[in-house]
Amino acid sequence: MTLLKTSLHEAHLALNAKMAPFAGYDMPLQYSSVKEEVMAVREHAGVFDVSHMGEFFVIGPDAIAFVDHIVTNDFKNAEILKAVYSPLCREDGTVIDDLIAYKLGTDRVLICVNASNIAKDWEWISSKVGSFNCELSNLSDDFSLIALQGPKAELILRDFGIKLPTDFPYYSILETTHEGEKIIVARTGYTGEDGFEVFSSHHYARHLWDKLIFNGVRPCGLAARDVLRVEVCYPLYGHEINDTVTPLDAGLGWTVKMAKADFIGKAALEAYKPKFQLVKLSLERGIPREGYDVLNTEGQKVGTVTSGTMSVVTGKGVALALIEKAKAPADKKYLINIRNTNYEANFHTKAFVNGGHK
Repeated sequence: MTLLKTSLHEAHLALNAKMAPFAGYDMPLQYSSVKEEVMAVREHAGVFDVSHMGEFFVIGPDAIAFVDHIVTNDFKNAEILKAVYSPLCREDGTVIDDLIAYKLGTDRVLICVNASNIAKDWEWISSKVGSFNCELSNLSDDFSLIALQGPKAELILRDFGIKLPTDFPYYSILETTHEGEKIIVARTGYTGEDGFEVFSSHHYARHLWDKLIFNGVRPCGLAARDVLRVEVCYPLYGHEINDTVTPLDAGLGWTVKMAKADFIGKAALEAYKPKFQLVKLSLERGIPREGYDVLNTEGQKVGTVTSGTMSVVTGKGVALALIEKAKAPADKKYLINIRNTNYEANFHTKAFVNGGHK
């Protein structure tokens, strides 16, 4: 199968990035070392090409009501120019995808979806319009998306002359013009740090990317992005959430607003008793990986690692794991099996790393 390429593909090759297939695209895995890229984001700023993500627009008098109907979180009551993270569920409560919906206006919404689910999400969402007075457009091929992440991200964009409001809190969005190009800037990201995602034309994205690199911002690949999101315990579709689990199984109960009048999957989720619980585990020795067995202290399997890596910040192996609720040990003592050796795991109630988002 021929891999797709983002508008920044040539720029990645020019930087000698290590490329790898991801969600049907030839994407940069890393440029330097994962450690250097992770620490750039934690301490200064790093830039990611996330142009493989999907962009749907919902326009019309019922745009907000429609999006509120298809997501589990409360989109209706979010302020204009705010973003809302939410699972997208079927009628039975299982997760189709997780997404961010941006309220651009009273009649205009941008939905950003995962690259691997663009076709699936589009088919599902467009099939649910029904009597809602709105129109959908899949403009995924028309947009590039750059994520500038890190504590210096805001200063960098302001120095470039991108006009940001004095008060521009986390999970806000604006439409503006920069150097003659219309762009959409969102204070969102997937690293736990402060940062911005810039939706733009392919031409502008190439220009912005080159400018960021020229000014010393470190390019970062998918490997660093994965370490960053696991350190702050952000879920990833295909790992912590998938077609067989509900948000209530995966630590996303906070995104399911039962007080809403109605949404797709509400009845099922109201009656559902979670089968799993998501736990955070770390190791003093060893690196946990996806698919490894999680055991209780008697050596019985109780769950599976859904995401695992070596944390750059803590220097420990860290993991997210789905545990069968019926088998979850009351003492919260776990083992992780790595190549036929069981390693004691530390149970965490909070993220392994405290991010710095506003």
